Amino acid sequence: MLKSIDPILTPDLLWLLAAMGHGDDLVFVDANHPAARIAAATSSQRLIQLPGMTMQTAARAIMSVYPLDDFDPDPVRVMMPVDDPDRVPEVQRAVLAEIERAAGRAVVPGKLARSDFYHAAAAGFGVVQVGDSRGYGCFLIRKGVIGIS
Repeated sequence: MLKSIDPILTPDLLWLLAAMGHGDDLVFVDANHPAARIAAATSSQRLIQLPGMTMQTAARAIMSVYPLDDFDPDPVRVMMPVDDPDRVPEVQRAVLAEIERAAGRAVVPGKLARSDFYHAAAAGFGVVQVGDSRGYGCFLIRKGVIGIS
């Protein structure tokens, strides 16, 4: 255990987040996502699984240590629902609220079609898969920098 570090942040997850560089994408997905296949194609080839957890609980913990990219107009991208691209699923609203809380600002996500999301996810740094089974809990979260003044 570490002081002031959420216990959800396992040693493997902390390594993944710390090893990422500015501009790298964290692939943050639900239980339905083909995470093992996508993780094998990422830069780190790492899959971190957080079973039995909601997306927003995991997002809150991750965003407590993860700087969101302020230089990118779309630092967060989501998978659009296939049946209704304009719909914003509840799981996306919940995770975006956690990201906005941590960033201290509004975040309007970029939207990707399913196949485009899979392609972009494979180009990410690594995958965190949460045990939440709500559909369309699929995010790409770009890492920013700290200490710039």
